Amino acid sequence: MKKRNLSLSHKVICLTSFTFMSLFGCSSSSNSAKNKPLEMSVQTTEINAKQQFQLSENLHQKLLANMVWIEGGSFEMGSNTPEARNRERPAHQVTLDGFYLSKFEVTQDIFQQLMGWNNSYFQCEDCPMNNVSYFNMLLFIERLNKVTGKTFRLPTEAEWEYAAKGGAQSQHFLYSGSNNIDDIAWFSDNANKQSHPVGLKQPNELGLYDMTGNVWEFCQDDMYRNAYKRGDRTNPLVLDTNRHVKTKAMKVLRGGGYEFSAKESLVFIRDGATNNVRMADIGFRLAMSKS
Repeated sequence: MKKRNLSLSHKVICLTSFTFMSLFGCSSSSNSAKNKPLEMSVQTTEINAKQQFQLSENLHQKLLANMVWIEGGSFEMGSNTPEARNRERPAHQVTLDGFYLSKFEVTQDIFQQLMGWNNSYFQCEDCPMNNVSYFNMLLFIERLNKVTGKTFRLPTEAEWEYAAKGGAQSQHFLYSGSNNIDDIAWFSDNANKQSHPVGLKQPNELGLYDMTGNVWEFCQDDMYRNAYKRGDRTNPLVLDTNRHVKTKAMKVLRGGGYEFSAKESLVFIRDGATNNVRMADIGFRLAMSKS
């Protein structure tokens, strides 16, 4: 896998975030947006403080309607193919309970209304929220659970891969929903170096969109190269429970992003980033256990 290229603005972000410790360096991101430098495309949008910690009924219903029930089952996690690296080996059998997963990556309209700010690159209501840290995501989820009475969370890495591969309906595609990446993903060949509104490409077997491409998605798990060679095989979660939640750590990223190639976007590919980093090509998707 190629190293991620850094623009000057992203070098600054990495340094001020105690260095982005991706296994391949910092996430690549666009140096231009509509012929303007990337840093010029960033806008921090704020709303009245009185609106914070609130979610309109319309967005509340939209959020709930987008949660898809993923029937539990067993699947082969990882890969033994020549394209798989050591961190994606060995392929191993994992069994999961059922869970809910959002059809879409968290969009900017929902995040902004609840949090009161939006510093995403390439801003649009229906584009995936990005340029937020793992810690920002946890705070968003905490507030979301307070206003909805639900128990939203990030997916585990195993849940993410199971859903991306189509769950019990899997047709064993190379990407999430097709062997032709252009059908289902915004990636280096078609994204014009930027993220796009969610749901414009075809969904996978479970009706989930953008599981390949658009933006990378954080999972709950800590990122270890040898994670597949150890640990539980039933509802696995690789997490250092002795570490405080606000301690800096490497977390799993899945799904690929808008500047990554087809080879770098295969459904089993794993990457990682520190939980305090904020990048234009990293977002997240909501999960929820059955209540």
